[in-house]
Amino acid sequence: MNKTSFLSLLLLVLILVGCKKDSNVTSTQEELVTQSEIKPFFWEAANMYFLLTDRFNNGDTTNDVHFNRTKEPAVLRGFEGGDLKGIQNKIEEGYFTDLGVNAIWFTPVVEQVHGEVDEGTGLTYGYHGYWTKDWTQLDPNFGTMEELKAVVESAHKAGIRIVMDVVLNHTGPVTQQDPFWGSDWAREDPNCAFSNYKNTTECSLVENLPDILSESTQEVEIPKLLADKWKAEGRYEQEMQELDTFFTTNSYAKTPRNYIIKWLTDYIHEMGIDAFRVDTAKHVDEASWVVLRKEADKAFAAYKKAHPEKVLDTNPFFMLGEVYNYSVDGGRSFDFGDGTKVDYFSNGFDNLINFQFKYDAKGSYEALFSKYDSINRTSHKGKSITNYATSHDDGQPFDQDRSLAKETGTRLLLTPGISQIYYGDESARSLIIEGTNGDATLRSFMNWEDHTTPETKEVLSHWKKLGTFRGNHPSVGAGTHTMLSESPYVFSRHFENDDYTDHVVIGLDLPLGNKEIMVGTAFAKAKQLTDTYSGQKVDVIDGKVTIDSPYTIVLLEK
Repeated sequence: MNKTSFLSLLLLVLILVGCKKDSNVTSTQEELVTQSEIKPFFWEAANMYFLLTDRFNNGDTTNDVHFNRTKEPAVLRGFEGGDLKGIQNKIEEGYFTDLGVNAIWFTPVVEQVHGEVDEGTGLTYGYHGYWTKDWTQLDPNFGTMEELKAVVESAHKAGIRIVMDVVLNHTGPVTQQDPFWGSDWAREDPNCAFSNYKNTTECSLVENLPDILSESTQEVEIPKLLADKWKAEGRYEQEMQELDTFFTTNSYAKTPRNYIIKWLTDYIHEMGIDAFRVDTAKHVDEASWVVLRKEADKAFAAYKKAHPEKVLDTNPFFMLGEVYNYSVDGGRSFDFGDGTKVDYFSNGFDNLINFQFKYDAKGSYEALFSKYDSINRTSHKGKSITNYATSHDDGQPFDQDRSLAKETGTRLLLTPGISQIYYGDESARSLIIEGTNGDATLRSFMNWEDHTTPETKEVLSHWKKLGTFRGNHPSVGAGTHTMLSESPYVFSRHFENDDYTDHVVIGLDLPLGNKEIMVGTAFAKAKQLTDTYSGQKVDVIDGKVTIDSPYTIVLLEK
């Protein structure tokens, strides 16, 4: 062995010896994660980034136009060029890592209807990903299967989980290029009335959005439009053989929902997708979600067994759902208005998106934090919720004019539960775009051009500091909250899982300059702490630390 090789080997040994070990980490993970220190990951504490695939970053300009989608759309209702390659580029640049992000959710990338639709708001294409034409194929505007695999692999190397957005409720709209799937597969009417269980689940969500007969027990064949498509692409025999194997092996009837469940879970089998975000969950009978979860768990276990070198940790598959207007104030169940209540947490889901956070965020910090701490430890114990301030289809965000961009980050990233950053929250991307109709105003292209301005740099720096702190400390999202001092406002978070323990102390709305922070017995044996917001190291004297910084926030760690 030459001197260079010996030194390289010695350096590698020193790095591995210095890495922190925990019960969630496999021996092969050291080869996957590029960070020098492996951090344990807990879904209930995740810092998740949500983006519209088409609106985040254009990594390949050669795939911007397909299927003759060349008609002039209404403002922000056509394809803008964002793609999987663009997501991968930002992962590898470290953009998400710098934000402390450890999970990425992006909008669906399966093949969309080819034609355009006029929804009354102007001509629209399926840029958002929720208008499926073929669940087995990616839309070339978003990228290829190989590029999706590359996104997953790049994310996993960075210690980031991938949340795939999936739709089982409906196909895409009917257009001249995209026929109706047939009445044995879907219903075109009635439209949903949303006043009881039946007229919320057995109905078309909106006009011209055919509703999959997910509750049907009738066996069906592949629709002609799909069979013809597969034959033209030269993969009909392969797809049909895989379907026969799936139905035979699992003794499933060939119902519409079971076909789609097979197609969705294939992505887990083949790529090791870590989680599903399930669209329009309350518009599908809950029994379907139980089957999806069962097959997703099997697929994830099979992937791990087949690829032990790619296993990140022992966490099982994770499934979070969009039950529109679900609020934690209603407990674990959603009320359909007719006396029917469904507990989705008992029907396949680990987590639901919480539509209540943006209202609770208007109160005091302590009221907000203590409420969600209580929810995590009582009604939702063993499960979790996802909080957001801004989203792709919520026309009443917490801070629509972006006048509270830094405060939004403070409230969202420090509240117990999963934090969902909507792309551009961290850079105050405008949510008011002239000439748009409806939710298009929420979906402008990522404002990368603003990232060099002093104002945006200040906001982005704030989100990075808080996000990194949250990502490094599961106690922020999943720990027990305790107020240490009302004025100045100081609190601690403590988290334990098996032999892993994490503890932090945080101060908010503090005076500028010199400030004394009570840490009490939080760090009983610590002689020195680090305030990661200012970067200062401070001594612990009589249960207190003194910090002189030009910030009103203190983030203390041992």
